Amino acid sequence: MVRAALTEACLLTLPDVDELRPRMLGIDEHRFRSVRFFRDPESSTWIRHEPWMTTIVDLDTGQVLGVVDGRDHKGVGDWLFARPLAWRLGVQVVAIDPSAAFRKALRMWLPRTAVAVDHFHLVSLGNQAMTEARQNLSQQVKGRRGRGVDKAWAHRMLLLRAGNTLSDKAAHRLEEVFATDDATGKLRAVWKVKEQLRALLRTDSLADAAAAKEDLKALVEAAGGPETNKLYRTICRWWNEIEVLIVTGATTAKVEANNTGIKHIKRTARGYRNAGNYKSIILMRSVARTAA
Repeated sequence: MVRAALTEACLLTLPDVDELRPRMLGIDEHRFRSVRFFRDPESSTWIRHEPWMTTIVDLDTGQVLGVVDGRDHKGVGDWLFARPLAWRLGVQVVAIDPSAAFRKALRMWLPRTAVAVDHFHLVSLGNQAMTEARQNLSQQVKGRRGRGVDKAWAHRMLLLRAGNTLSDKAAHRLEEVFATDDATGKLRAVWKVKEQLRALLRTDSLADAAAAKEDLKALVEAAGGPETNKLYRTICRWWNEIEVLIVTGATTAKVEANNTGIKHIKRTARGYRNAGNYKSIILMRSVARTAA
């Protein structure tokens, strides 16, 4: 009863989203509950279910505007469709992670809005390519997974760090990794691709970005690996959104900050089972912190 009264009070006191005029939005997903398994009554097989929710944030103020079920285009699309036309026309930029589902919803309901892809997620894709290349090389050369005696495994986190931030000592260790565990030169080639992607995302003009993309293409062709080819295809598919990122600088940083706060809410409450209560406490916390 207390929670029901609190939820009702939340709905009555929260500001009307339709009366706000956000200029920039950020969209990202988070996990509502832990993974659960359900048995299919027809096939008797166990089905994995991951209860995700999507957070929509005003990037100017950091306020959570909405929390919708799932992480597909339908949930976000239905929320956007419920907003007035003038509200939607006022949104200039939306920052998302490389999610085709989110991009589909935005193309449907915010067709005139520029979409930016978050640079952190792109850097993460580059690091993922680096890790996959290291793992595949270990299997091909040594026929096993990496071990502590392998420098490439022992310094695997060093391979993921930005090259321009390495100290002289760290750079020396990195060269030892390439000299010891990279006889084919494949690891260094993928590392160069990863570093060029970082350099591309650091550019501040479309001309510099286009030139950096050509350099990236040359390095990908030189590497010739499935990991770097896949990474470059992703960059090409999201190039328009990358250009918007370079011009506007819009990222999902404030969405990630809210997702961290949401994790604290879940830990404090020892988890939630009622989605309505969960959403109401997120919105109330966000409004209180924004007002403060």
